[in-house]
Order: sequence, then structure tokens, then C-alpha cells
Amino acid sequence: MSKTKILGSLMLAATALLGDAARADDDFIVYSPYVTEGQSEIEFRAHQQFDPSAEADGERAYLIALAHSFTSWWHAEVYVGSYERDPGGPNFLQGYEFENIFQLTDQGRYWADLGFIASYGVNEPSGRNNVVEFGPLFEKHSGPIGQRLNFVWEKQVGSGADRQYEFRASYGASYQISSVLQPGFEAYYRPGDDSRQIGPALDGELATSGGNELEYHVAYLLGLNQGAPDGTLALRLEFEFN
Repeated sequence: MSKTKILGSLMLAATALLGDAARADDDFIVYSPYVTEGQSEIEFRAHQQFDPSAEADGERAYLIALAHSFTSWWHAEVYVGSYERDPGGPNFLQGYEFENIFQLTDQGRYWADLGFIASYGVNEPSGRNNVVEFGPLFEKHSGPIGQRLNFVWEKQVGSGADRQYEFRASYGASYQISSVLQPGFEAYYRPGDDSRQIGPALDGELATSGGNELEYHVAYLLGLNQGAPDGTLALRLEFEFN
């Protein structure tokens, strides 16, 4: 199967699961600090909220991104399309983003592996403040159990930018039954949105022709407090190739 056909199938499957296009939001991902030199990626991420409140129910989002690891320690990614749809409203372009992940330690050398994320987001429509994001990424493996922990700060930049920093934290744990099947759970804490969520997750890697891989991730997050939606379905698909 060609790379074009694989990408097309990936997009169709994601659209069928989550419905019409939505909001590009990277809140529902627990980043890994690992970088594989020379690897390229095509990524699709999406989420949809479910809630009795009309103000929250049906909020959807998606983004499409292209990435490449230029060295053994630097992974760069460009969000080429980032869209959202508020409940009851039309789809619209949210913006673009340039994201970088830096692997700071060799895998397995210390008690936990360390990386760092730094990104710059351009918001649409023009006139909205752009944002920078940064923070440490941690990952730890003990046999079949893997754990990830992220701390990320966000700051508006430009004229009239808010002086406050917004913080969010995310944690994920998984148990590797096989490369195709890795069940676990994820938790998200976003005090700026008064939101705390946790729920089951499933990850895996599918080998494709030419030694390439298709990674999938799906999670259903339950709201733990009144500020969070009752449920959020999150999906991520990555086609990795050299």
C-alpha cells in the first residue's frame, strides 16, 4: 500500500470515529521525550466532548501535522492545519504551530528519561495573541510498564498579551501486552480551565510495508470536577517512515 493510500485511510477512519471536523488542541496528548534520528511523521489528532450542558456538548477539534527528527536529540513538528468547532457553531481555523522536542538524556541512563518541549503557536484570526509553550517531559520503563509525565507552561506574546502563565500537567501509564496492544490510562490537570480528567487508554503500533509503522492511540476521559466535561473521546494516529 502506498504512503498516500495509508494516509487517506488514516484520515477516513479518524473522521468516521469523531464525526465532522473540530478543534485542534494538543491538550490531550502525553508527550514522549524520545527522538529517533531521521524519522518522519504524518500525524492526525482529534477529540470530541460529551456533556449534558449545551455549552460543552459537541465541542470537537482536530489537527494535522508533519514532523521530522533532524538529529538524535531534536524532533521538529509543524501543525499545518489546526481547526475547531464550538458547540452549535461552524468549523474554523484556529491557527498553526511550530513544535520542538529535545531529548536531553540517553534512554535508560538515569532513573527516568528527560526531554523538553518548546513551541510557538500562531493564532487565527489575526489580532489574537500568539502563544509560546515549554516544559519538561519525563518517561520511565520498568519491564512491560511504561509511564510518562509532562509539565507544560503557556504564555501569550505580543501587544496586549496576558502576563499570566497557564499551566497544565498530563500523566500516562501503559502495560505492553504486545507492540500492537498496550492498555493503560491517562490523566490531565488544567487549572486554568478548572478541569481534571482521567480515563482508560489504548496504544499500539502496526507494521506496514517498507518497515514503516502506523501508531494509534485512543482514550476516553471522564471529568472529575464540575469544570470538566463529563466525557472526552481523544484519538491520535501517526504514520512513521524513514
